[in-house]
Amino acid sequence: MTMLYGSLFIFISIFTHALITLLGAKRSHVQSRIDAYLHTTPPTTLAEVDAKLESPFYKRVFVPMWDQLKRSYKKRLKTEEASKLELKLMRAGQPFQLSPVDFKIVQFALGLGFPLFGLGYGLLTNNTMTINLVLMGLGLMVALVLPNYYLKIKAEKRSKMAVKELPDMLDLLTISLEAGLGFDAALSQVVSKKQGVLSDEFKLCLEEMRIGKTRKEALNAVSDRIQSDELRTLIYNIVQAEKLGIGMVSVLRVQSEDLRELRKQRAEESAMKAPIKMMFPLVLFIFPSLFIILLGPALIQFMESF
Repeated sequence: MTMLYGSLFIFISIFTHALITLLGAKRSHVQSRIDAYLHTTPPTTLAEVDAKLESPFYKRVFVPMWDQLKRSYKKRLKTEEASKLELKLMRAGQPFQLSPVDFKIVQFALGLGFPLFGLGYGLLTNNTMTINLVLMGLGLMVALVLPNYYLKIKAEKRSKMAVKELPDMLDLLTISLEAGLGFDAALSQVVSKKQGVLSDEFKLCLEEMRIGKTRKEALNAVSDRIQSDELRTLIYNIVQAEKLGIGMVSVLRVQSEDLRELRKQRAEESAMKAPIKMMFPLVLFIFPSLFIILLGPALIQFMESF
């Protein structure tokens, strides 16, 4: 039975490879005829051919296939869906430098690979068809949930790091403003001296302002990429101070004090929750061991006396 499944897997692999090779050869033949008719590409020299042959195998085979797959998938991806997915990726910090098209392709590959893995595991363990279908369903569910859950976890982690960095950055920004710099120059000076999630976001904000966005639009984009109430309140106050002509230094100093007070309150809240969280491990793990050590010898003597 195992040999039968192995032969079936080898046949499917060879058939898939032959089909992909045939489609690629046909497409390249049609493209070469079009190029030869229209003269859109210059003739390839022997040096270029040698350079291509000396390049690694994956660059000659897999990279063009990946680029072609991305182009074909990009045509079918809707603009609105791509925008929403790009915002999610930016909130997560652009993991692995994935674009929306790359993420959808990875999601599709997981949706195809996990059910096949579940089916293969079920066939190798000689399970019934019902169990195999259940394994395929579980694999499909994991493939659908896992990528979005990963983006959610990464976005929450970046938001926490940004909130942690915010008071120190506000102090540096306030000092720079008090030294006589403008807001944009002070922000540029701070992000060039400090590393972190918030610095990267404000660097992107400055680049957006350089290409033509207003300060309000660029700062609101920062609050969209980092989901934090503290940062959203800070940006709202900065925009209102600029609109109403209020001194930026006083606004930033008040915001810095409020953020430090809020962080202190959160630390106190976590400290108050610690005894309650420690109670469950104490009851489940420490108290039984303590009872065994204290009452074990007495219990043994009591049993021996009878």
